[in-house]
Amino acid sequence: MASWYAIKVYYNRVQPLIAECKEARMEFFAPTDIIKSLLFVRCTETEVLRLVAESDVKMWVYRNTEGTKPATIPDHEMEVFRFVVTAGREGLELLGDDKPEYHIGDRVVVTGGPFKGAEGHIKRIKRDRRLVVTIPGIVAVATTYIHPSLLRKVDERLEN
Repeated sequence: MASWYAIKVYYNRVQPLIAECKEARMEFFAPTDIIKSLLFVRCTETEVLRLVAESDVKMWVYRNTEGTKPATIPDHEMEVFRFVVTAGREGLELLGDDKPEYHIGDRVVVTGGPFKGAEGHIKRIKRDRRLVVTIPGIVAVATTYIHPSLLRKVDERLEN
């Protein structure tokens, strides 16, 4: 079954890897405007492992917490991440690898504006209230300022 996987690409060689994905007819997402060394592919575990093993591009696939197999990214997390990264190119800030400190604050959904429908955590960064969207263990990005009137708190207890 196809899932999303994140691949760390060395030496900013994402473009040759994109060409390989196109040739293999793999779905991919390359947020190269803000993250020059990260590529997401949607394929099977066998296909992602083959890509990493057979490509001339130096890379590695993010692993699960046990380090035993490639970490899958749920479709919903990938959809939200793609939405935020493509909708808010202006003012997006790469926070780097996802760290637990980025999870401080309330989980919210944006109710209006260019990020309407995006979910994440609110974090104060450089004196602004910003939405932080993460793919746990892989990456976190922060949007531009979002006015409090455009935010609605999500009760995480109801989600689980």
